[in-house]
Amino acid sequence: MKKSISIWSFYGDWDLKQKLQIAKDAGFEGFEIDVSGDGPINLETTNEELDQIAELANEVGITLSGLATGMYWEFNPASANEETRAKATEVLDKQIHSASHLGIDTILVVPGAVGADFIPGCEEIPYDRAWERATAFVQQAVPLAEELGVNIGIENVWNKFLLSPLEMKVFIDQFNTPHIASYFDVGNVLANGYPEHWISILAERIKRVHVKDYRRAVGSVDGFVDLLSGDVNWPAVMQALSGIGYNGWVAAEMIPPVPFYKYAPETLIENTSRAMDKIFAL
Repeated sequence: MKKSISIWSFYGDWDLKQKLQIAKDAGFEGFEIDVSGDGPINLETTNEELDQIAELANEVGITLSGLATGMYWEFNPASANEETRAKATEVLDKQIHSASHLGIDTILVVPGAVGADFIPGCEEIPYDRAWERATAFVQQAVPLAEELGVNIGIENVWNKFLLSPLEMKVFIDQFNTPHIASYFDVGNVLANGYPEHWISILAERIKRVHVKDYRRAVGSVDGFVDLLSGDVNWPAVMQALSGIGYNGWVAAEMIPPVPFYKYAPETLIENTSRAMDKIFAL
């Protein structure tokens, strides 16, 4: 398995090149970038600007390992609002084209939300309508994903949707294409399940893995903690990943940023790298 880190793990006042260099210096082989409203890659980013990002990564000597986005929380693909759904489609299209241009084969997608407790005033969508709209949202992107060779990785998140590995498996398999897959997040499962179960059930559908740790007793987003300091059964997780033959990218997603590094935030990146080495050795 190959060690990567998400751009969301950084919360110092660093530009992209500095983040890439800090990740490289900490021992990461890969860097997971994102599409955001005002980040290095946004909805207006040109191919020339993408080329500049690729050149930065090449200069530093680190691989762009994945392409995520947090924009689906604002533009819910399952929203009752047609304009919101259209914006989500625009985000997905940008992800696919950007990933293809950068040579990234898998993107992170949240296909819809029934609700989200951590978003004040979040729109509540009936579960069956969320399934219907999420399915349509992903289906319309399949031809482009297949044409450009990009996998749409469905992430398990706190969206009150796709709540079990069996349900996630059915959702993915309905598209009947290997380009719809799982972007599996280990830590997100802890609130109501066991990541090792998900891994064994989703198996070859898993194209990317996110790691973070979580303390169940907290019960909210404040429960996310440093790797190896929560309740994830890491030996079982590593055994499950080995059991399905997974050898791809594993990206640390330390989000929300653990606020224990006030004066030297790069310490989070360095400690995360060391923790991942320990986890990989289990």
